[in-house]
Amino acid sequence: MSRPSPFTAARSSPPPGQPPAGSFDPPVREFLSYCRIECGFAPLTLSAYAGDLRELAAWLAARHITSWRGLTFKLITEHLRDLDARGLAISSIARHVATIRVFCRFAHANQLIPTNPAEQMTQPSGWRNLPGVLSAEQMVLLLQAPRADDALYQRDAAMMELLYAGGLRASEVAGLDCDRVHMDLGVVRVMGKGNKERIVPIGKPALAAVDRYLKEQRPLLLREGRPTQRLLLSRTGAPITRIIVWQIITKHARRAGLRHVHPHMLRHSFATHLLAGGADLRVVQELLGHSNIKTTQIYTHVDHTRLKSVIDKFHPHGR
Repeated sequence: MSRPSPFTAARSSPPPGQPPAGSFDPPVREFLSYCRIECGFAPLTLSAYAGDLRELAAWLAARHITSWRGLTFKLITEHLRDLDARGLAISSIARHVATIRVFCRFAHANQLIPTNPAEQMTQPSGWRNLPGVLSAEQMVLLLQAPRADDALYQRDAAMMELLYAGGLRASEVAGLDCDRVHMDLGVVRVMGKGNKERIVPIGKPALAAVDRYLKEQRPLLLREGRPTQRLLLSRTGAPITRIIVWQIITKHARRAGLRHVHPHMLRHSFATHLLAGGADLRVVQELLGHSNIKTTQIYTHVDHTRLKSVIDKFHPHGR
């Protein structure tokens, strides 16, 4: 009986949307969790990412490589050549490239692998999608969704104000300590990807919401014998997680009549609204904590799309 191809095994097991098994599994689980909760990726996108990484993991295992730490640029190139030799369409190979690039960037930033073996790979043309953004009016609806009779009204209001006012990621707002909020200076010190700290100014509405929460609700959430410096706490007194952040945003978005809203969308909206208001791209890059300005430039495309729709609607030659 012939041994099944690693590609066949990768396609047939485990089911779509699940990471590869064995030592390859934990980093991919973290990656898929990040994509689902913080980035709000659609199930089909998550399934594609999981399938591509399953296939690569099986390919590596067949070459006696037991973890992602053994992945190199040379091996990635060989894997892509094999995909081409199997007759995969160029668009499918481009998707594999995109999957590998974004996974390796995430794994390296989160210290799951020592180096980024895909750093030299170029982004396939036309593959990048524009991020979802809320309008200023929709942001107002979302920020006003928490009600005074909600059990954790002040916490939810403070959390959402911080996400939007500072462009924070879900993991960043969940990991924010009280001593990193400087009320007198109007800034927060955020620990971002790769343990890189950045200082982000936040406006008066966010400061006021955090101040109310700190004075009135957080003391009630603290539990004796469970001291913590984390700013945002659950009803049990434990620090909230990024999954809880996602659940809170989803709950209030539904209440505001908004669909498909996730925490990262507030970050996208923060950047887009700043650029639309005339902010310098380099300043937005610093506020978001992007190491490469090309990552920040995506938001200029979002705003250009909005401007084009205005021209199409109102300009005599745009119709």
